[in-house]
Amino acid sequence: MLGRSKGVKKADETAVSPVSREEKTIIGEHISIKGGIQGKEDLVINGLVEGTIELGGCHLTVGPVGQVEGEIQADNVTISGRLSGNIKALDKVEITKEADFNGEVKAKRISVEDGAYLKAVIELEKEPEKKPVPADKLADQAAPGPGKEPLIFVSETDKGK
Repeated sequence: MLGRSKGVKKADETAVSPVSREEKTIIGEHISIKGGIQGKEDLVINGLVEGTIELGGCHLTVGPVGQVEGEIQADNVTISGRLSGNIKALDKVEITKEADFNGEVKAKRISVEDGAYLKAVIELEKEPEKKPVPADKLADQAAPGPGKEPLIFVSETDKGK
């Protein structure tokens, strides 16, 4: 076969590597998209997007001149432009002072800078509550067993006595 063995790669062949967290896609100011966007890297929108945006595990930024009309699902969302639609973020939504946002937000955290225009319904998800351990179970866990030393707690005020 033309002098190549099966295990040798040509110099111009490159291995496909997973997307690094520093990579991002930018939709420019003069670009308009109608339809859905799905991906697994950070996205910055400086143009116009009409449709759903789904970015699993990534960050969406609507830039100062960006305009979005539609539903958004991402880990984190930053709005500095115009957004009309609903956001479902797994972590945080940040609305800057340049933002013009109208819609619903469902996230764990949200920050809104002074001066932002915001007309929204906001639902912040609670962290799951830890169930309290019953007192009798705590006593069983704290009781010394054979070969175990009892736990003694000394407060700072007791040390000098």
